[in-house]
Amino acid sequence: MQNHIAEFRKAVGLSQQDLADAINVSRKTISTIETSRFTPSVIIALKIAQHFNTSVERLFILDEQD
Repeated sequence: MQNHIAEFRKAVGLSQQDLADAINVSRKTISTIETSRFTPSVIIALKIAQHFNTSVERLFILDEQD
């Protein structure tokens, strides 16, 4: 699964740590999600989308193999 989290995060001037603190996860969690090494739970995906006031569908893209 690919995502646009880094783009959204950078557009508003947040660091990975800032986003992690805002949704109560570790910076490493944000890093591994952004690099598609970890697929977040529905709860984390919703928290990220809510933080950016957008939909999960705008943040995450399913690959054909997903």
